[in-house]
Amino acid sequence: MYYIGVMSGTSLDGVDLALMDFSTPQPQLVHAEFYPMPTLLRQKITTLCNTGETTLQALGELDHCLGLLYADCIKQFLQKYQLTATQITAIGCHGQTIWHSPTGQYPFTMQIGDANLIAAKTGITTVADFRRKDMAFGGQGAPLVPAFHQALFSKANQATVVLNIGGISNISCLLPNEEVIGYDTGPGNTLLDAWIEKHQSKAYDKDAEWAKSGIVNQTLLQDLLDEPFFTFSPPKSTGRELFNLAWLNKKLAKHTALRPQDVQATLVELTAQSIVAQLQQIQTLLPRYLLVCGGGMKNPLLMARLVALLPDWRVETTNDYGLNGDDVEAAAFAWLAYQRLNDKPANLPSVTGAKSAVSLGAIYPREHDIAE
Repeated sequence: MYYIGVMSGTSLDGVDLALMDFSTPQPQLVHAEFYPMPTLLRQKITTLCNTGETTLQALGELDHCLGLLYADCIKQFLQKYQLTATQITAIGCHGQTIWHSPTGQYPFTMQIGDANLIAAKTGITTVADFRRKDMAFGGQGAPLVPAFHQALFSKANQATVVLNIGGISNISCLLPNEEVIGYDTGPGNTLLDAWIEKHQSKAYDKDAEWAKSGIVNQTLLQDLLDEPFFTFSPPKSTGRELFNLAWLNKKLAKHTALRPQDVQATLVELTAQSIVAQLQQIQTLLPRYLLVCGGGMKNPLLMARLVALLPDWRVETTNDYGLNGDDVEAAAFAWLAYQRLNDKPANLPSVTGAKSAVSLGAIYPREHDIAE
């Protein structure tokens, strides 16, 4: 019973694919691949996410181009692993979030990447648009992965927190005999990537080498931590709409003498401290385990800071628990597609704030006669 999960996250670095087998009680990851985001497409999406400004023509074309990109990645994936479309029950595609506004007068979230094209080009039933049903029931529409984390990582004899550090950081708190809670803690890699791209034209700070050459500026750090989002109570979620270069530049306006590498070091500390502040609120006598996944787990400076700031926690990665941290989110959307096709709830009201648990996602059935 194979499902493919497709995820392109806030970091905009590329497309993650995960092939999951749900024929056994414990879901199994079979194969996974990463496909880089084409540079021009990444630039267009980044501009749109940062400014919120576009035309209907440009938005429609981006939606179409992303749908084609996802479909092409899936076809390459199938070819590499010698799989046919008929072997795949469904694709679960998150799409690309371009705006997330869960707390306004008219709450909404928008993901693009035409799922009609994915179903047509691959010949595989596709499930997409996972977040808006939760919002229709009063939820934040995010995060959605805690239910999957609960299915895979919860243990009866320990307090487990799964920390995903993508563009934005989010946590899933899995405590025995308690409701699962999960929410965005703040920036993950998004500010780090934007800052080094601005100053060194690099997509990311490999092994945190640039950040390691800088010194954390405590005054700037405090100004960054003064952002009201950090004091909000869950459920809460955020994205590039808030944590972007414009936000950072506004904070930097009174810190003109800083070296760029010092800002980078301070941004690493911002990510670490904003995460740790939330973990320190967890009250339990059980052993505490922090399982890190996402691109941020490859940042040795960030991981070292988490270990140093959390002496009472055992800090590991999901790699140690049978699922590569690079593949967790894509695997989660394969699971969400599985839940949808089996009419099972996939959100956790204790996480998103929705009024009830509901089945998530719109189904785009395969049409073999038009598939390429």
